[in-house]
Amino acid sequence: MSFYEECKRIYEAQNIDVEGAIGRLSNISVSVHCWQGDDVIGFDGSDSLSGGIQTTGNYPGRARTPEELFADIEKAFSLMPGKKRINVHACYAFLGEDKGKVDRDAYTYKHFKPWVDFAKKIGAVGVDFNPTFFAHPKMKDGLSLSSPDEETRRFWINHGKACLKIAEEMGKAMNSPCLVNIWIPDGYKDIPADRLSPRLRLKASLDEILQDYNKEWVIPAVESKVFGIGLESYTVGNNEFYQNYASSKGICCLLDTGHYHPTEVVSDKISSLLAFYEKVALHVSRPVRWDSDHVVILDDELKEIAKEIVRNNADNRVIIGLDYFDASINRLCAWVTGVRAMQKALLFAMLLPNEELKQLQDENNFTKIMYLNEKFKSMPWGAIWEEYLARQGLDENWLEEVQKYEREVLLKRN
Repeated sequence: MSFYEECKRIYEAQNIDVEGAIGRLSNISVSVHCWQGDDVIGFDGSDSLSGGIQTTGNYPGRARTPEELFADIEKAFSLMPGKKRINVHACYAFLGEDKGKVDRDAYTYKHFKPWVDFAKKIGAVGVDFNPTFFAHPKMKDGLSLSSPDEETRRFWINHGKACLKIAEEMGKAMNSPCLVNIWIPDGYKDIPADRLSPRLRLKASLDEILQDYNKEWVIPAVESKVFGIGLESYTVGNNEFYQNYASSKGICCLLDTGHYHPTEVVSDKISSLLAFYEKVALHVSRPVRWDSDHVVILDDELKEIAKEIVRNNADNRVIIGLDYFDASINRLCAWVTGVRAMQKALLFAMLLPNEELKQLQDENNFTKIMYLNEKFKSMPWGAIWEEYLARQGLDENWLEEVQKYEREVLLKRN
């Protein structure tokens, strides 16, 4: 009997369907963010970040061209198990002869078709998309959709509209609806004299952007944030604004794990949104004291997020995407580590006696809940994970492959 079979019997003695868990995990897709590979620089002319976000570190081998970024993503995908999507920001447009002539308010599907072709080539099951409301000279005074300057606001409204049309074509081409996530960095460094007017302008801008889109192929989402660098005192799109806006418009609310106060956790918010929304979107990163976008690892909060998805049978209601950008380590290692950590957390949650735990809670038997939670922490779930990998032609010994790629490809870029 193999070690896997022995561990499977241990779980089955606890009424856990191991084969069912492996099958279930293999059907959950994770949206992998393209911007980890080049430190969120993009292809449309920016050479640095702005808008309250930053990437730290200068590890060698950053992708500098579309060809380099595609090569890195393809290599990283080959080391990631499970179903994967590609998440693209609008600043990654392939402009070609339009560079310098076409700005973000006039982008079309042709500027992103190479991403769809690439996604199909490497076996991605879908493409997700994000308007890029940062790192651009038309962010006047750090404001976009909430700007009091009508010309500025009009430019960014048109950008949002263009992105919805692009997303529609992406969804059709991939035969999978495209999540379009709207996040803006608008806010103020110091205490504002007027908190309401910027929010009313943001509301009006979103209303105009979302007045016409294809509901079959586009899933709009809005994402809040507490603050950003240089925007410490006031964020126009805070949590209360976006949750109310999403509810009033029947669209998706996206929860970013780093966009809340340090004492708040996204795992506690998921069930609240599931009670009211058909779908909930996630951007999973690892905040360290603030929205620092550290690489996702298998920590306690990631496990709790996965539990909320699994035990509420929300596999098809929670849209999982990753969002971090660490330039202090090998970028492929960051990609692979984050995706594997997310899938490990989901598997761990699937190997818990979730129905029994729910029943015990209804019976107010928190003694046994504590006992079982501690017991299952040391169950041999690692063997189940390795079997899951093996069935996809992978194992845990992948770092040497990344290091070889670094020697042969990444280090030659400097």
